[in-house]
Amino acid sequence: METQTTALDKKEFFLFALYITGMIVVNTVGSKIISLFGVRVSVGIFFMPVLFLVTDIVGEVKGHQHASIFVKYSIIMLVILFVVTGLFVQIKPHETWDLQTQYQQIFGMSMRMSLASLISFAISQTIDISIFLQFKKLNKGKMLWLRNNLSTMTSQFIDTVIFMFIAFYQLTPKFTVAYVFSLIIPYWLFKVLFALIDTPLCYLGVKWMAKQK
Repeated sequence: METQTTALDKKEFFLFALYITGMIVVNTVGSKIISLFGVRVSVGIFFMPVLFLVTDIVGEVKGHQHASIFVKYSIIMLVILFVVTGLFVQIKPHETWDLQTQYQQIFGMSMRMSLASLISFAISQTIDISIFLQFKKLNKGKMLWLRNNLSTMTSQFIDTVIFMFIAFYQLTPKFTVAYVFSLIIPYWLFKVLFALIDTPLCYLGVKWMAKQK
């Protein structure tokens, strides 16, 4: 017997699609590096807050299990993305196709960078959900703004630290612990700023998702 898809289910499907899209965006086009007020950052920094925002909205309305499913499935998709990208980069091109060098430069992320991204994403997203829902229990469902910001700021710091150390620590003698942290702090502060900016969006998202029609 076919079950009817509710408005709430459709909204969750939409957020799941947005989440997977965001994860792919951050890990593909996000490889471009720009200067933001003199700080070297990835363009992915503009979309990364969306990932944490989505899991906060889903966790608030649907609970821990639903938010965790988002993270688990996205990790699987990320593994597939890295494996397929790695294989396609190595495949010998047709002799008439002369863009192999550019293709490798764009998509050929090192295994170390790929591993750093995968591990930091998996750990930080899991911690974000846990902190968010733990604060929800402690505050008895009140102060959404507090748990939204505390969970995102904490998990983003962990994400940045893990990624930076796995990707760059001892890459050259220059990349000492102190130097890596000098890269981490300003990068994380931008993430904190974006977390504060998206707080109203969290309220709007929760209201939108919880509405049955």
